[in-house]
Amino acid sequence: MNVALLAALAEGAGGEAGRRAVEDLAVAVAQGAGASAEALAAAVGHPSRRDAVRAWGDKVAELLAADPTVARAVVAAMERHTPGSGTWYRGDHTDFRGGLFLREVIGLQINVQVTGAAAPEAMASLPPRPGGFTGRDDETAALLRALDPAVPRSPDCTTVLVAAVSGLGGIGKTALAVQSAYLACERDWFPGGTLFVDLHGYDEDPVTADQALQSLLRALGVPPEHIPAMMDDRVALYRSVLAERARKDGAVLVLADNASSPDQVRPLLPGDARHRVLVTSRDRLPQLGARLVPLDQLTPKAAYELLDLALRIADPDDSRVTDDATAAERLAALCGHLPLALQIAAALLAEDPEKPVTELVDELAVSHDRLAHLDDGDRSVRAAFDLSYRRLPPGRARLLRLLALAPGPEASDEVVAALIGADAPPARDLKALARAHLVERGSGRGRWRLHDLVRAYGAGVVAGDVRLSGEGEAARERVLEYYFRWAVAADDRLRWLPGMPEPERFHDRGRALAWLDGERAGLVAAAQWAREERHAEVAVGLSACLAQYLDWRRYFDDLITISRIAQQATHRAGNRLGEAGAWSYLGSALREVGRAGEAIEAHTRARDLYQAVEDRRLEAMAWNNLGGALRGAGRTGEAIEAHTRARDLHQAAEDRHGEASAWNNLGLALREVGRVGEAIEAHTHSRALYQAAEDRHREAVAWINLGNALYEVGWTGEAIEAFGKARETLEDFEDWYNAGRVLVNLALAHEDTRRPAEARAHWLRAADAFTRADAPDRATEARARAAELNDPPPDTPTPT
Repeated sequence: MNVALLAALAEGAGGEAGRRAVEDLAVAVAQGAGASAEALAAAVGHPSRRDAVRAWGDKVAELLAADPTVARAVVAAMERHTPGSGTWYRGDHTDFRGGLFLREVIGLQINVQVTGAAAPEAMASLPPRPGGFTGRDDETAALLRALDPAVPRSPDCTTVLVAAVSGLGGIGKTALAVQSAYLACERDWFPGGTLFVDLHGYDEDPVTADQALQSLLRALGVPPEHIPAMMDDRVALYRSVLAERARKDGAVLVLADNASSPDQVRPLLPGDARHRVLVTSRDRLPQLGARLVPLDQLTPKAAYELLDLALRIADPDDSRVTDDATAAERLAALCGHLPLALQIAAALLAEDPEKPVTELVDELAVSHDRLAHLDDGDRSVRAAFDLSYRRLPPGRARLLRLLALAPGPEASDEVVAALIGADAPPARDLKALARAHLVERGSGRGRWRLHDLVRAYGAGVVAGDVRLSGEGEAARERVLEYYFRWAVAADDRLRWLPGMPEPERFHDRGRALAWLDGERAGLVAAAQWAREERHAEVAVGLSACLAQYLDWRRYFDDLITISRIAQQATHRAGNRLGEAGAWSYLGSALREVGRAGEAIEAHTRARDLYQAVEDRRLEAMAWNNLGGALRGAGRTGEAIEAHTRARDLHQAAEDRHGEASAWNNLGLALREVGRVGEAIEAHTHSRALYQAAEDRHREAVAWINLGNALYEVGWTGEAIEAFGKARETLEDFEDWYNAGRVLVNLALAHEDTRRPAEARAHWLRAADAFTRADAPDRATEARARAAELNDPPPDTPTPT
């Protein structure tokens, strides 16, 4: 406690109230009424008296702040008791020319304003309300809950002082914060006013916390000449002024925009819990103990609405968005549903009122540098991302660049490790990029994805630098090799039969399928790198490894895409055997989607190439596939000839597995032309050969076809038995499409034998199987048939 202050008050410089204050202090610290200032100053230092002295200090602060005349008198008296500024400062206070700031060792903080004129305030400093604000209902509600003084607090946390909005550059953090601040003020939650400071955290020269404090103190009405020189003193004065404002006028909202670190914000936090601080940052800031509100891209609906609102703000009659909603939705998608990109796109349309939305869509869709188009001269998506990228340490910058080159919409930990050439994923760096909202967590744990425009940005950084381009190609090569190794292992497991060598890596079929399911998008994307000569050989091999899986899961569009690319790549390379395989996979997928004519052409090309390289076993397979395509086109006679040729070639090559397939398909063709007895014989041969090969799955398919033939000749009981054998195996293998087929057959057989309850149960199970097989049309049909069995025929009496 400063002796000079006590002496000044005791002699009456603070009036009668000052004298009583000294007497009250003497009682509080157990000193006599006539105790000297020196004795009182010594007594207040005891820790047990800290609270009493602090309460006394608050009263003195009110006394001195209430009347500048009294304050000037006290200062003058203190100077008389300790003449010369150097003798009584001693770090306990700071003289700031015309005012006095006392920072007592007990924590007492007093701002004595001794000038007569009050400094102007800036307590309504929010930026203009954002135009075209849309969406963000959940996030706005979360912020308002954090700001609402009436929301009950948890017992262990009396208040949420800080709310932090975080997200990617251009995601709309400031707009959300400003909108929420206006809504809070409209509800009269902050009668003490609002303060706004842009911390420019990601600029080359960010605003320091010290600079921000100076700005806020001036906004609070503190004259520049009264702002302390030391950082700690500024913090103390800032909190004291806010506390006084809370007492007199009410709570204040501080909006600290664009912070890049907790250190920029901590000194701006008020001491009084009535106030609130709203922070925006590209980084999560959990170190502040804040209510965290992360922002993602807008929903497609909100993005569409933003485009429409932005155009109508410029011209209320501009209906281009609603006139071509499909093009507008495509434009929003090309902008990644990122508010900044959407605003720029709207500005580009607004400056050219005759430009159709479709024209801008086409420009963005075909551009090799989409970000170059998302620049309206004033705002730029690339510039926004540059600010975040420049702040990254070299290792994280490299990781972000390489992640942009990953195939597919997201990358697993293993793919990330392959990209950077490491044995393990860089967990710490990934989490740091996620906190900076440059990387997002993907569909599951250990999976990562980039916003579309961040991906475009990262790829652009790589493409724009020769050295980085070489680094990027090496990373893509590593990922492709990783995918190929693991796809070979997974394919080996899917094709494995008893008696064959046990495949490595995957101990069972389920694990192989789970890995393929998780990586499918990336695998399919990587297989398309076969377009590039550098990667063609490995990518073609990857395509071949995926064919069995994609057929199994019925991803025929994917199979068509990668098989076409593989065929073109192998043709360019003069690889006739590889080209024949690509034609074969392509033909099978085309037949499954009903494009029989194209399938016939593909299988014919495959057959001719196999003949040219004199591979009789594979030629036999091509004949068999060609027969299936011919049957799909209604050319059943030719199909029978093709399947017969395939059977004979397989027999000559002693390929019992291939022979079983040829018998199976021959039986289907024979049944179509009414030769059902021969079909039964053919399917029986097929089933027996598959049984001998211990291929349970294909044996189950042979049971289905045999059951159909038996059913057709009226042997319904035997057919039901055959279907039952097939169903159990197919469900074991999780072949839900064929399981659905056999359940349909069972439902029809039970209908024929007048067992509607059993039939209905099988229709419903078939619907479930088709749903799991991603065959919604067939699932709908099965449910409709089950519903028909709910209602008895008109001539059937209703049970009573």
